[in-house]
Amino acid sequence: GAAGRDELVSRSLQSAEHCLGVQDFGTAYAHYLLVLSLAPELKDNVKETFQYTLFRWAEELDALNRIQDLLGCYEQALELFPDDEVICNSMGEHLFRMGFRDEAAGYFHKAVKLNPDFSDAKENFYRVANWLVERWHFIMLNDTKRNTIYNAAIQKAVCLGSRSVLDIGAGTGILSMFAKKAGAHSVYACELSKTMYELACDVVAANKMEAGIKLLHMKSLDIEIPKHIPERVSLVVTETVDAGLFGEGIVESLIHAWEHLLLQPKTKGESCNCEKYGKVIPASAVIFGMAVECAEIRRQHRVGIKDIAGIHLPTNVKFQSPAYSSVDAEETVEPYTTEKMSRVPGGYLALTECFEIMTVDFNNLQELKSLATKKPDKIGIPVIKEGILDAIMVWFVLQLDDEHSLSTSPSEETCWEQAVYPVQDLTDYWIKPGDHVMMEVSCQDCYLRIQSISVLDLECEMDVARSFTQNKDLLSLGNEAELCSALANLQTSKPDAVEQTCVLESTEIALLNNIPYHEGFKMAMSKVLSSLTPEKLYQTMDTHCQNEMNSGTGQSNTVQNIPEPFYVLDVSEGFSILPLIAGTLGQVKPYSSVEKDQHRIALDLISEANHFPKETLEFWLRHVEDESAMLQRPKSDKLWSIIILDVIEPSGLIQQEIMEKAAISRCLLQSGGKIFPQYVLMFGLLVESQTLLEENAVQGTERTLGLNIAPFINQFQVPIRVFLDLSSLPCIPLSKPVELLRLDLMTPYLNTSKREVKVHICKSGRVTAIPFWYHMYLDEEIRLDTSSEASHWKQAAVVLDNPIQVEMGEELVLSVQHHKSNVSITVKQ
Repeated sequence: GAAGRDELVSRSLQSAEHCLGVQDFGTAYAHYLLVLSLAPELKDNVKETFQYTLFRWAEELDALNRIQDLLGCYEQALELFPDDEVICNSMGEHLFRMGFRDEAAGYFHKAVKLNPDFSDAKENFYRVANWLVERWHFIMLNDTKRNTIYNAAIQKAVCLGSRSVLDIGAGTGILSMFAKKAGAHSVYACELSKTMYELACDVVAANKMEAGIKLLHMKSLDIEIPKHIPERVSLVVTETVDAGLFGEGIVESLIHAWEHLLLQPKTKGESCNCEKYGKVIPASAVIFGMAVECAEIRRQHRVGIKDIAGIHLPTNVKFQSPAYSSVDAEETVEPYTTEKMSRVPGGYLALTECFEIMTVDFNNLQELKSLATKKPDKIGIPVIKEGILDAIMVWFVLQLDDEHSLSTSPSEETCWEQAVYPVQDLTDYWIKPGDHVMMEVSCQDCYLRIQSISVLDLECEMDVARSFTQNKDLLSLGNEAELCSALANLQTSKPDAVEQTCVLESTEIALLNNIPYHEGFKMAMSKVLSSLTPEKLYQTMDTHCQNEMNSGTGQSNTVQNIPEPFYVLDVSEGFSILPLIAGTLGQVKPYSSVEKDQHRIALDLISEANHFPKETLEFWLRHVEDESAMLQRPKSDKLWSIIILDVIEPSGLIQQEIMEKAAISRCLLQSGGKIFPQYVLMFGLLVESQTLLEENAVQGTERTLGLNIAPFINQFQVPIRVFLDLSSLPCIPLSKPVELLRLDLMTPYLNTSKREVKVHICKSGRVTAIPFWYHMYLDEEIRLDTSSEASHWKQAAVVLDNPIQVEMGEELVLSVQHHKSNVSITVKQ
């Protein structure tokens, strides 16, 4: 009976404590499970020890790759402690590391709901919220014009008789609800993202339409009749389009819908009931393009300099951005990047008129099928203005039906960005009226591709073209002649000229183009190295050289005078040529931490072109067991003279775990050695920006035409907006910049983890956000500003939940906290 139970419980508790003592966490965990199943009333007493045991045992299971067991343990733990935010958060972290982001987010979200002040869970949730509910959902739902036009087109179709509707890629379910309100009898909606599907279920229920809309958590390609929906529908509505129109798979999903889910289309001339026929909203689209000059795009996609702080970039290393290199990549990468061109820093210049690229009819199955197989169209566009050809900018007009349309043109005030195809690999980018920009346009693997961009100078080319047509024999020889000349070229080129294509992220290309950054590091490194070089070393070096010259034979004993090199470690993320710059500063042994093979080959080729001795540059990851052990001594008896850390992410946030890395680095420096940057100051200012509000949360129900969506999707709003261009953000500054925080990597006691900052208001208005940026001090004189024009970093901003009305002359107090890599800024009322 009860006595026997108590006896078993106390024995199991003792065994559990004994196992903990000898670090046998698995057995300890089993004992605790037994105790808690027999005596649930002990939950509160053993909760903390139980958590500790669970986390240690989970670490062991993780290391052994026993994933099923690990998840099983957490599930048992959550049955016992369903409202424990710490266990929820930890479960989320494991899932996130395994790549189950959707599921992880659910646990982070729950942990935050259980304890809104639990900062670890909040940080995790914000990190993953950006990924789960992309920011464009907010921007689109706030776009009243778009919502109104879609609603009108759906209403018209339903009134004309399309009574059964399928919404493909439903998101929050807004289009399905438009269809239901318009009087559709049956509405089905499919959504692949688990988070968005659950969100749509909540939204539809809150709008009292759950009985009339059937939500499916699946891809439209997997829908089967009658298994998921009873019969074919008469209307498909979708907005699965991205800035390049086809990037979200609309062609593939509509081919499948026409073949399996829609009624037959109405043939021309038939005017009877729509109920018997199938149709799609949007009905069609026209894609437009324009060639532009834009310094900002150039800076992010072309390395425009031949020499960086004394390092010469050889022609055999070709840098390319992912948008360009995807032409022959195995995996499909978007062949374009997206920009809101109306807000691109420095603006853009149109070099051609706007031209039509292609039209597509979504109600024509044959046309949709032929898109993927069609040969590329060759287009030639006359140049109307002289300038530098940087990109082809692309937008489209979506014809929802014969009277309703939406345009994504940069001249329209819409929620849309444009697709940008950076131009690379031309010998000359300067174009002028009289030239033609030539390109090939196709729709391969569901992406709009614009390839083989070249410039035709018609005055020069005319004669060539004419002489070719007269000489018919030459045409048949064309290939042979080309082959011969190619062979001749092969023999004349140097056998050792290796060509290396190096694909860099656009932020990495912008970094290479950032001259002040590299010049600043060179100066700061050379100051540290010369301060570490005792005079006498230089004297030994000099006398050593003189002896050589005088006697003509080097004496063997002078070899001992060659000083130990200085060790420099660059742990910055991504591609960096700082180790090569360090290598130009004398007796230096630089280590690079780049991981990708093509990056290493590129650095080796650059180092060869700059005549570095073979062994100068080392790749640190070849010496280090794994990445987590990156920070250790260069050799067992040596220390680093300089360690370069990456403190700020390109997104404008502080790198994760940077203070921990700095603490380890300080222990690995020789006396007088330095970490770069030595300290960082964070600056911010108060602004009024309607744009930031609209990109961060849905503003009430009017925007969504009276539908109640805002409170649900706004659970995923994130207080910090990243990747901002402060220089072109539509906003009104209400204060001058102020210093918010100091991160000191060399002298940690100067760090501020929490402080209050008084801000003087210099213009009346509503404070909606606090943009921030950094000054990185390499030393007291040399600083880099992450908000400067040359900066490869973007800025970030804290967006306030509730805007604050301020009057000129007032003071606001900001409370600034730095926890791990997260900075929170709140206004003290």
